[in-house]
Amino acid sequence: MIAAVAVTPKFTALDRCDRCGAQAYVRVKLIRGGELLFCAHHAREHADKLQHVASSIHDDTGRLTNRPSAATAEDR
Repeated sequence: MIAAVAVTPKFTALDRCDRCGAQAYVRVKLIRGGELLFCAHHAREHADKLQHVASSIHDDTGRLTNRPSAATAEDR
């Protein structure tokens, strides 16, 4: 038996907050379909409301405080 696992794509500098246009670090997949992207600020601001309409939330805001010691070939 083969199980399919949905992979959440990594955020890039091209992913922008749907609210203000800043770089997005939170992806919200909606129960009724579609997705929203948010910067850390707006994800925190709307967190309570998003819990009710989201099928999943991918929060990558930890990247804001974790600094890599050197860029890997994948990051370049």
